[in-house]
Amino acid sequence: MNKMWKLAGAAGLSTLLAAMAAPMAAPAAAADEHPSQLRPFNLPPSADLAYSISAKQRGFTLNGDATLSWRQGDGKYTINTESRVALLGKLTENRSQGTIDSYGLAPNEYYDKRFRKDPVTANFDREAKTIAFSDGKKSYPIKGGEQDRVSISWQLVGLARAGKDKFKPGSEWDFFVVGPHDADPWTFRVIGREKVTAGAAIGTVDTIHVLREPPPGSKDQTLDIWLAPSLDWYPVKLRFVDNERDFVEQTLEKITKR
Repeated sequence: MNKMWKLAGAAGLSTLLAAMAAPMAAPAAAADEHPSQLRPFNLPPSADLAYSISAKQRGFTLNGDATLSWRQGDGKYTINTESRVALLGKLTENRSQGTIDSYGLAPNEYYDKRFRKDPVTANFDREAKTIAFSDGKKSYPIKGGEQDRVSISWQLVGLARAGKDKFKPGSEWDFFVVGPHDADPWTFRVIGREKVTAGAAIGTVDTIHVLREPPPGSKDQTLDIWLAPSLDWYPVKLRFVDNERDFVEQTLEKITKR
């Protein structure tokens, strides 16, 4: 692959990798599309997760790795993620930090840094009950339960751990999810139980497959998550597919409890 194609592939892959935490923007949601529900939750233990990455972008296959640091305790949480590809180094960096309230995770700030782009943030002003963005003039009300595109996976884990009897095939879970520039409603649907082969240190595990499909006519991405009940419901596999059928797939290689 020559230098031009490497850079073109890296730019496209960066967009896809950023979708691990921040799928492509969708139109702003109307007020009546803002889910706000109190549901039992049980957050998993703090841990560092290491993933391998496999991606197809514009006909090229690229490989790399991603790290995720998950911390929770004393009424607070932090999530830090990074992705890297050989020769190019860091492609994405995403963070979410906030408190834990009656809805579960309550972000205060979402940070998104992509390859060769300036970082952007979404800020949750809990006193003013408003969500605003460093890049853009849009704003949204805080009604309770809002997530960002890093925290959403872990909010889903916490709900699954607390509601195993309700987290069954066909069930749907609604959220209002904030990205780097705007926010929109997301719905996850539980597909069912599947076996997934993770890294050598993990092996083959039973998982619960959860799918987020974009609304009809949307150019947003499809997100599949496989949660492992035997491993504290940590995500052992994630797959993002865009409307061009390019994809990024993360596979868990190692868990280090903290």
